[in-house]
Amino acid sequence: MIVAIDQNICTGCRECAEVCPAFAIEGDQGKPQTINTDRCVMCGQCVQKCKSYVSILTHGKEAYEKVKKERNIPDSVTEPLFAAYPVCNLDKVKAALADPNKFTVVQCAPAVRVAIGEDFGDELGKLTPGKLAAALRRIGFDRIYDTNFPADVTIMEEGTELVKRVTEGGVLPMFTSCCPAWVKYMENNYPEIKDHLSTAKSPQQIGGAIFKTFGAEIDGKTGADIYSVSVMPCTCKAFECERPEMKDSGYRDVDVAITTRDLAWLIKDLGIDWASLPEEEFDQPFGIYTGAGTIFGVTGGVMEAALRTGYELVTGQPIPNVDVTPVRGTEGFRKAVIKIGDLELKVGVVTGLKNVAPVIEAMKAGTLDLHFIEVMTCPEGCVSGGGQPKLLMDADRAEAYAARREATFVHDRELPLRKSHESPAVKKLYDEFLEEPNSHLAHHLLHTSYCIK
Repeated sequence: MIVAIDQNICTGCRECAEVCPAFAIEGDQGKPQTINTDRCVMCGQCVQKCKSYVSILTHGKEAYEKVKKERNIPDSVTEPLFAAYPVCNLDKVKAALADPNKFTVVQCAPAVRVAIGEDFGDELGKLTPGKLAAALRRIGFDRIYDTNFPADVTIMEEGTELVKRVTEGGVLPMFTSCCPAWVKYMENNYPEIKDHLSTAKSPQQIGGAIFKTFGAEIDGKTGADIYSVSVMPCTCKAFECERPEMKDSGYRDVDVAITTRDLAWLIKDLGIDWASLPEEEFDQPFGIYTGAGTIFGVTGGVMEAALRTGYELVTGQPIPNVDVTPVRGTEGFRKAVIKIGDLELKVGVVTGLKNVAPVIEAMKAGTLDLHFIEVMTCPEGCVSGGGQPKLLMDADRAEAYAARREATFVHDRELPLRKSHESPAVKKLYDEFLEEPNSHLAHHLLHTSYCIK
């Protein structure tokens, strides 16, 4: 179980069904809803939308504590618990941190740093990478790494793969593969198009594979010593890291994924005062990242990051304008033509999984002339993920997403490096370990094929 609906709490308002992009929620109005697990993609949008809850004040301490225990939620939590909820893996994280034989490594996705402060009273969208690193260090992790780094590596692998497909006659259009809910949707509904999916793993999984191989070597450890934790805005990441194929490091690449909300609970549970935390850095070398890695958190960001590097891969020249605004946006399906030397690269961005079926059908009908398509399941990409801080009022949702999105682009603009291939950490990885993008070792560790139903 990654996402579930508590039949004892659900009031049957069916607001969750309205936002489910996979049409997986079933039930009559006014009656408890169920999730069709054959259709569910575990995106957690139902979790964000749900308004039926149990609380101490309304239902009493005994009923509340019973639900909290069933979900493995820390004893210190006192907030309302909603009918739609994701798995909580904090017990596994705590056990690993307490085990002296485990070398604990944590990575944080780009969207976490523009949202977690909201659970501590910060204004919507406040950018907090320094406090985030400081909090993780005080929790007790041995290494504090950043998913923005493997996001940069993803661009090197996926960008190289795209250039090869375009120039050497590969399967086109190529779809991005970093959103696990989108991958699951494709497997459930369109397995025949699997060859159109990029073979590059998501940043979470690429990070996990690197941390248990090259990272382990740097620290004088083996992959068996490493316990790898990821903090994600996405509920489906817990499913992704458990996929049977995600073990190319020789071990489970990522041992456990927790959400932004889970991390906020853990920080509070350990008595860490968020407001007084200093600004600290992520650990090196896997804490270095560029603006391209940062914008993975917003819809269109993966596409823009790929174009910043892809332009130089094809032409040998820096992209004239690093801000690729034609692929930015917040809704529906948008297309753009990007001039890269003599090549006119035709790209598309799908925002929200409900918009992907017409795109796939057009592709299958031969009426879609594109080279590269980004798909993000959640309404505005990872900043609006199912594991982000819960917004109780619908009116707050648009404001929060806009603030998180803007903070992401501000962070991108302020970073000294804004293209993945310029990262010294990425260069070190390839110079000392992988040799080059799409090398034999890179393919073994950082690419995959999925278990189609």
